[in-house]
Parts: sequence; structure tokens; C-alpha cells
Amino acid sequence: MDFRTERDTLGEVQVPADKHWGAQTQRSLENFPIGIEKMPLEVTYGFAELKKATAVANYDLEKLSLHKKNAIVKACEEILNGELDEHFPLSVWQTGSGTQSNMNANEVISFRANQLLSEQGVDEKVHPNDDVNMSQSSNDTFPTAMHIAAYRAVCSKLIPALNNLTDTFYQKEKEFYEVIKIGRTHLQDATPLTLGQEISGWRAMLERSNTMIQEANKHILSLAIGGTAVGTGINAHEEFGERVAKQLVLQTGFPFYSSDNKFHALTSHDEIVYLHGALKGLSADLMKIANDIRWLASGPRSGIGEITIPANEPGSSIMPGKVNPTQSEALTMITTQIMGNDATIGFAASQGNFELNVFKPVIIYNFLQSITLLADGMNTFNDKCAVGIEANLEIISKHVENSLMLVTALNPHIGYEKAAEIAKLAFKDESTLKEAAVKTGYLTEEQYDEWIQPLNMVNIDR
Repeated sequence: MDFRTERDTLGEVQVPADKHWGAQTQRSLENFPIGIEKMPLEVTYGFAELKKATAVANYDLEKLSLHKKNAIVKACEEILNGELDEHFPLSVWQTGSGTQSNMNANEVISFRANQLLSEQGVDEKVHPNDDVNMSQSSNDTFPTAMHIAAYRAVCSKLIPALNNLTDTFYQKEKEFYEVIKIGRTHLQDATPLTLGQEISGWRAMLERSNTMIQEANKHILSLAIGGTAVGTGINAHEEFGERVAKQLVLQTGFPFYSSDNKFHALTSHDEIVYLHGALKGLSADLMKIANDIRWLASGPRSGIGEITIPANEPGSSIMPGKVNPTQSEALTMITTQIMGNDATIGFAASQGNFELNVFKPVIIYNFLQSITLLADGMNTFNDKCAVGIEANLEIISKHVENSLMLVTALNPHIGYEKAAEIAKLAFKDESTLKEAAVKTGYLTEEQYDEWIQPLNMVNIDR
């Protein structure tokens, strides 16, 4: 491998000749060979958006030349197009401020900008600190890149997947609106409802989570940029943060704004904690939905079996013909990971000592992993399971007919205690409710037929 010599304030470093990064990135690579977790590209793209906006702001403030501004902007656009992904190799497990990832961005952008200037015959040089990082500190750029990445991920990945699954359940809700089935509470038989009503609960869970996530996501629009090292804005123009935020609005279409308290923005990540809490709420709902579906589809002969789900692959290496609810299993595993990520994010965010939180990389890594897993998991669950849910009408009807809890409809006519006596007698004698009711003498066969009508017990418009 060929190398070139790069320099920083600590001296010379050998860098692979085909890479755009510089000395500080190389030092980070050598000092933190930890794990396999790399800084997510979403953060890299967040930096590219930010550095593009800061170049424009510094040019407008007459602190950066036109040639340098244009070269930096072009380099950032190449990053955003995915053309320079290979030049961002750093581990999540680095400095807690994300300084090395900020410098990775500065070095790659300056390297590429200088290539562009040289190609144009412009006799100017872009410096990673003095030009790309002008009016900035890692302490305000990294949390800003975090927020750009987080907001974009929620809008572009999570919400569309959540909407798709919600729409599927809405269609299933309408399809099974009048399919009467037995309800269950405490894992025991309860009064009837319709399959459509049961699914409407799932649909409403997702809608409520969607509302809470989008409300929480609004707080991510607040940006730390302009705070520089400790929140005072040292070395930055007093208008810099606001100008950068406005430029980011133009670039992304998202309504970002400069935080009104940069001291808070550097040392606290309560916005991400709050937003991830909404993701945890969604995960709790998805766990419940996936479990309901696999229980209702259990069997095919010795389980509940009230619905069927697609058979996507063989379920056993030893039992021929077995099919398992694998999509439910994948989705429930994802939700447990989200719960773990939430604990990590919450604890990491509590470590804002004095003017800076130094757990930023692990916070954004876990947050973006949660978004990716939830989005991919919901898309797969939707396409490979939810859209293929069908009602097993024969089993559903059998369970309704055999349920002892239909006796609840007799309470207004003969009272709770007599109705309970009928249910216990039916269970003891292994007879039907109707047979037990007539046997007690508390009502006639005709009265039973009039009062025990499952359709009248589910409260639907017909």
C-alpha cells in the first residue's frame, strides 16, 4: 500500500494514499480499534449538510472566499450523493464529543475541496480547521449533525414504514369488521368482539405512536450550532448559528432553528431521550401486536388457530411440514433491542458533566439503530405477514359457540350469581350453555335464544 505524509499539531502521520482523510482521522483509526460498530453514514451525511451550510454562512459573513465556499459546497454534495462513503471509517467508540468524526468530515471535505480547486487552477488552499471548521467546534457540530440525522431518519424511514403497517391493519379491520370471535382477557375466555374490532386496537396503537413520535420529533429541530466550545459562541459571529439554521432549512426542507440556549444544547440530549421514549412506546405496541398475531395463528390444530398467516419458509429442520411465525419472532426481537437501546441512551444522556455531554457517539448510534430496525422490521412484517392475515371462520365460530362467557349476556335478565351457576354447571357437565341454562330452570330455551345473540354483544353498526 502506498502512503502519504499528513501533519497535525502532534506531528507527522502516514495515511493511505488513496484515502481522503488526514492525520486526526488516521490517529483515531489507530487509537480506537474497538468493536465492529462504525459511525453511521447518516451522521456523516448530517455533517455534510452542516458543513455545506456553514460554508455558505461564512461566505455571507465575508469570512470565506467564493472559491473556497464553492469547493466546500461541492465536496459536501459529493458526500451527500454517497460518492465518498469509503473515506469515513471511524469507530463509534472514540472520543465522547465526536471530535474525531468532526475532524474526519473536515479532513475529507478539505482534501476533496483542494482537489477541486487544483483542477480549476485556483491558487487557494482549504484548511480543515481554519476553513471547513470555521466558527465551529466539535462540541456544537456533532450534536447538530446528530439532530439532522435523527430528524431525517424519523421522517424518511420510520414514519413511512409505520404508515404502511397502519394502512394494512385498517384494511384488515374493514375486511373482518363483522367476523364475530371470542374475546380474551387474562388469557381466559371473555365476551365476544369482532376480529375487525380487535385489529382496530392494533391500528389505533400505531396511530397514537405515530402522533407521539412526530410530536417528539419536533424538539429535534433545535440545533446546537453557534455554541462552539462551551455554549458562549467564542470565535463565531453572533448571527452564525441562526444563519446556518436558515441555510439548513433551504437545503433540507426541514424547519431547523438555532437553539435559544446553547449551554443546554451542548450538555443535554433530553430531546433524543424524549424522542427515543416514543420509539420505546411504539416498540411496546409492536411487541403486543406481534404476540397477539402469533397466538391467534397458533396451531394449526392444537392452538388457537383463529387466523392464518403466510407460510414463508420451513419452520423446522427435523419436523416436516412445520411452519413458524417467524415474522412475529423477528419483530419481537427487534423490540427487545429497542428497549435495550433506550436504557443505553437514557444513561448516556445523564452524563452531561459541566458544559458538555461526552457520550454523544453511543447515543446517536443506538438511536439510529433503533430507527433502522423499527423501519425495516415493520416493512418486513407488513409485507411478509400482516397483508396475508386471513380469518379461520370455522375455528372462530367453534370457539364462540363453545365459550362459557356468553353467559354474561344473561346478567341483566337473571343476575350475576344465577348466570355464574349456569356457566359452572356447563363446565362441570361438559354441556352447552343452553343445555345448562334450561337445566337450571332459570330461563326457557326460547329466552336463551333471544338473550344470547353474539351479534348483539359486539356493538357494531350493521
